[in-house]
Amino acid sequence: MKPAGGRLLLLLLLAAVLTGTLAHPAPGDTRLPSDAKECHLARFKSLPPQELQAFRKARDAIEEWLLKKDVNCRSRLFPKAWNLQRLRVQERPKALQAKLALTLEVLENMTDSALGSILHQPLRTLRYIQSQLQACTQSQPTAEPGSPSRRLSQWLHRFQEKETPGCLESSVTSNLFRLLMGDLECVARGDQCA
Repeated sequence: MKPAGGRLLLLLLLAAVLTGTLAHPAPGDTRLPSDAKECHLARFKSLPPQELQAFRKARDAIEEWLLKKDVNCRSRLFPKAWNLQRLRVQERPKALQAKLALTLEVLENMTDSALGSILHQPLRTLRYIQSQLQACTQSQPTAEPGSPSRRLSQWLHRFQEKETPGCLESSVTSNLFRLLMGDLECVARGDQCA
């Protein structure tokens, strides 16, 4: 083969490769715009051990702090009978959002400076979970079949009832792991949570 023919063949091959490459969009082009939020709740089917350890440490510190305050509560904000599995699948994220919002509000308002460094990582994780949950509920169709169940309405109303700050702190602390390992996992599993 003459040198000029080799260059021509190389140019044709290069043109074919470039044309073929440009004919198909790059994988990154098929994604949502960078400002769009995606739903990634499946990653919360179980939390990493280091995250759970940070929550254990925070729970223990809060419980010790509450003992010093001598908090005495007659009712429980989150009764054991309140299991998200008792709600319709499409209602579970809304119930979890309400629990999560209340939990964040209570933990963020704890005034003891010694708890600040201990609560830093758990609060960061809870805020991240909240942002993912919001992205998932916003990506779902807005029209849910029927009105909220009576049970969900009762639960949401209960979260708005007035409690003393100490009782709120106690309820949120005692419910922390049920929120993370029960409710969050159930919502992450969707239809498979039974």
